[in-house]
Amino acid sequence: MILKLAKWTVLGVAGLTIAGGLLFGRDLCSYMRSSARSVQCAVKDSVPVEFQLRRARDLVDDIVPEMQANVRVIAQQEVEIEALRKDIDQNERSLTDEKARIARIRDCLMTQQTSFAFGPHAYTRDQVKEDLARRFDAGKECEVVLAGKKRLLENRTKSLAAAEQMLEKARSQKAMLESQIATLEAQNKLVQAAAIGSANSIDNSKLAQSQKLIDQIKKQLDVAERVLARESHFIEPIQVDVVSEKDLLTQVDDYLKSSAAPEASASTAR
Repeated sequence: MILKLAKWTVLGVAGLTIAGGLLFGRDLCSYMRSSARSVQCAVKDSVPVEFQLRRARDLVDDIVPEMQANVRVIAQQEVEIEALRKDIDQNERSLTDEKARIARIRDCLMTQQTSFAFGPHAYTRDQVKEDLARRFDAGKECEVVLAGKKRLLENRTKSLAAAEQMLEKARSQKAMLESQIATLEAQNKLVQAAAIGSANSIDNSKLAQSQKLIDQIKKQLDVAERVLARESHFIEPIQVDVVSEKDLLTQVDDYLKSSAAPEASASTAR
């Protein structure tokens, strides 16, 4: 039964593929991708906003275990760094003491003595020389080991600082995401409240159409007014008040008389 169903399924898919190839030709793949994207978008759009916000908050909460694991790793690194620092301090003190012993033995060999007494024991010059060579080699090896430990301490300190920085960055991002989710939740509640209030509101579409028509009429009237105002500049004004010839001659005579009076006064004065 299962094999038969699988067979019919394969035949159905093959038939649809052949039919699609005949209808769309080379564009079949493009149509299939577009259809898949449309279905995907439709499915995403049908998901409630509350579910998406819950999913976002769950994703943010999933970061907490990883942050706690990083905190534990950082704590372990801090303990190891502290132990390494103490070990380095102890090695430095030991190396300083050993250098003081080497310097003391060297000062002994700088003399011409054939035997030396250190505490209750006496040693020959060759024994002291061999002891100085052994201590000198051990001191140089200890310096190499100490330098390696210091480099290890520096690398671990840098690694700890980087881990702390990453942890602090993760904390900041988590706080920012939680704030954004809270803002979106508040906005979603406002949208829902507005949707509930708009269910009982009056349809203002006709009022909006009337207002749009009034604005168009006002615009036409403003244009007509500006056109009339500009056309009035091109019309010659009618001379209502015409100057009388008699009045003009009288004004000229008065002007000439007023101009001649000062000249006569000047001649009399001479």
